[in-house]
Amino acid sequence: MTEGNGEARELPKGWCWVCLQEISQSITDGDHQPPPKSEQGIPFIVISNIRNHKIDFSVTKFVSNTYYEKIQESRKPRKGDILYTVTGSFGIPCLIDFEEKFCFQRHIGLIRLKEEVSRKYVFYLLRSPVIYQQAQKVATGTAQKTVSLAVLRNFEIPLPPFFEQNRIVDKIEELFSDVDQGVESLKTAQKQLKVYRQAVLKWAFEGKLTEAWRTQHQSTLKTGEALLAEIKAERENRYQQQLAEWETAVKEWEAIGKVGKKPQRPQKYKDPSPISKSQTSGSPSIPVSWLWTNLEQLKEFSLYGPRFSSQDYVDDGIPIARTTDISSSGKVDLKYAPKISLSDQEFEKYKLIKGDLLLTRTGSIGTNAVFHLTEKAIPGAFLIHYRLLPSLNIWFIFYFLESPEAQQHFFKKSSGVGRPNLNVPSIEELIIPLPSLEEQEQIVEEIESRLSICDQLEATIIENLQKAEALRQSILKQAFEGKLVPQDPNDEPAETLLERIKAERLVNGNTGKKSKPSHQQLTLQEL
Repeated sequence: MTEGNGEARELPKGWCWVCLQEISQSITDGDHQPPPKSEQGIPFIVISNIRNHKIDFSVTKFVSNTYYEKIQESRKPRKGDILYTVTGSFGIPCLIDFEEKFCFQRHIGLIRLKEEVSRKYVFYLLRSPVIYQQAQKVATGTAQKTVSLAVLRNFEIPLPPFFEQNRIVDKIEELFSDVDQGVESLKTAQKQLKVYRQAVLKWAFEGKLTEAWRTQHQSTLKTGEALLAEIKAERENRYQQQLAEWETAVKEWEAIGKVGKKPQRPQKYKDPSPISKSQTSGSPSIPVSWLWTNLEQLKEFSLYGPRFSSQDYVDDGIPIARTTDISSSGKVDLKYAPKISLSDQEFEKYKLIKGDLLLTRTGSIGTNAVFHLTEKAIPGAFLIHYRLLPSLNIWFIFYFLESPEAQQHFFKKSSGVGRPNLNVPSIEELIIPLPSLEEQEQIVEEIESRLSICDQLEATIIENLQKAEALRQSILKQAFEGKLVPQDPNDEPAETLLERIKAERLVNGNTGKKSKPSHQQLTLQEL
């Protein structure tokens, strides 16, 4: 046993505590100088390339062969080495099980073990709570936590006899295989739910979810022409209302001696062009009582969110809704939204009211929301703010914008590579199938009844995935407490193994020659 943090830590018989450097040939990190970029050559790995304890080479930068050849041998990864992230997302190990050449950034450590130790044993150990909790305690820094190489070299690890290391690895992999099968089934179910969600939305906007309802109410349903006439009449009524409000505001402005700017007269809305047959070409057929429309025909106005600098943010002001404040269900949460100080006139120009529609125009294209809150807020710079006519069911429009057809339209119409952009004309090219208000409400009800079941199943899947990860951690914890496999009294104690490593280090240090491996060491060549 050893003393750590004031507590005695018992180990099974034959085990011992060692520092990681005691069982390693070397522990280094990547080159500290930024490498010159190359169009092709040797892949250069950064932390984001390490995913699920594997290296993802699909998106990498490259360095020249000349640069690679100048790197120290201890910094050139080999098969059997272990990478360990030491900065930012620290504590993620990756066992190299291939021969391909690559190099890596300084924020990754490289552990090259002595041949007398199982690489897989140490790899799984570095994934375990035993080591991660150590790393958390000793990591330094604020914005980016870092585990220094000196600290990494001195990680205390429990070392069992060599043959027990192999038994532990075999048992871990056996149990992980069972967990993996369960996780794969859960992820397959997640994918199926996603497909089903898309199918529900597709059926909804082809009129299939309300087919029976429509048959029952056929005699009272409005025609598409009647719907369009209603929309035009409502827009005219809204304009007349705004005009009356403007005239009142002008009289009040004159009564106070014309102080400040004269209220701006509302612009008379120009009727948009009707949807042409060419625009609907290739679209699915819709019921005869529906009509094709677009956001241009349905909106009171659209407005780009204003842009502010982070230096303009204040502790007490008007919240700015951003794409990151939009949930997967299309609602806005202002808990973490920045705030800005605005004049009454500025707020009136940009204010959000309950039922307004928000569409992302930069970055996460296709992320949309309905502002369902009553508190004050304005849209952020990467959002387009739509206010639609009151007689529409806003959630009907929202769900259509979430449908596969609409999402594909947004993707095709966006421009830019790293950060795609979308503008109002592109958005308003999207044609929308529109039934009567009564059927809109029925469709929303049909969608939400089905998607609520999906949400419940999704929550259950996420919970079980979390349990699976907790089970992995429990398996690793038991493994490195000596509780996963039985001990064999005939195994050579770990202390004897450690003494042999120390003796070999002394021999190599004095003669530069490598000592002959024992029968136990030869077994490692297969790992």
